[in-house]
Amino acid sequence: MAVKFFGQFLIEQSVVTSDALLNAIDLQDKNNLKLGEMAVSMGLITASDIQRAHNAQMSKDMKLGDLLVEMGFLTLDQLNDVITRQKNTHLYIGEALVQVGALTSDNLQKQLDAFKADQAGYVSDGIELPIASANNKIWEMTADLTYKMVTRVLNLRFRPGKCTLATSISHNFMLAAMDFAGDAEARYLLSVSEGLQKSIAKAILNEESVDGEPVEILEDTVMEFINVVCGNVAAKASQMGIIMNINPPVTVHSPLGGMPIPDGHKALSFPIHIEDGDTMELILLIKE
Repeated sequence: MAVKFFGQFLIEQSVVTSDALLNAIDLQDKNNLKLGEMAVSMGLITASDIQRAHNAQMSKDMKLGDLLVEMGFLTLDQLNDVITRQKNTHLYIGEALVQVGALTSDNLQKQLDAFKADQAGYVSDGIELPIASANNKIWEMTADLTYKMVTRVLNLRFRPGKCTLATSISHNFMLAAMDFAGDAEARYLLSVSEGLQKSIAKAILNEESVDGEPVEILEDTVMEFINVVCGNVAAKASQMGIIMNINPPVTVHSPLGGMPIPDGHKALSFPIHIEDGDTMELILLIKE
């Protein structure tokens, strides 16, 4: 048992086939336009406007639509029109499976109920920390901003797992780290697989493929991503009256057996389950 997506659950329960799910996902991808794509399709803005707004998102904790209004690319009325069009045309995976003939409407509701029951112990609507700390609001905000940037900057669909106290740091293809100092001290660690490193690189470099890129470039893109996240964390903390200085990011090479938690620290683990089945992990090493 673990965090999973509805389509994965249906395959594991032998309710639909892999081919049927792929057909439904293809239908979804053709139907569900992102906010920027919808605005472009409505003739309200250009693709270059969207790129400029995405670049601005690197340093601002704002939704794309709000940034487009702030930057003067859309009026508030136009944004509301785009959001309404999105909502009216959105196709959920279950609905897509019904449309491709893989599920009936009656069976869809039955499977949704079973899926919710299966996942009840693994996901939560909010961020709940398993420790009592004076800086809990900061660590919750750090996880929240990470989730937002995974969506906004990396364009990855995911489900967050429940936060747990880690007893060690597991080995992975790459670990990128950045240290917080000041009123709240911690080490921010992002653990990624080789596949996720490439996904991050493609998003940061805005390239369809990064197969020919040197190892150093691929590692730099992961460090650039956590630099973006932690820069936003420090800025938001400052608005809360908390000083958090950040040091340059570094790559951490962990042994195959993993690494122990440093003395005097607690490790908060936030698993981030990506739609393709891969998982990245945010680890906050908090100084006690």
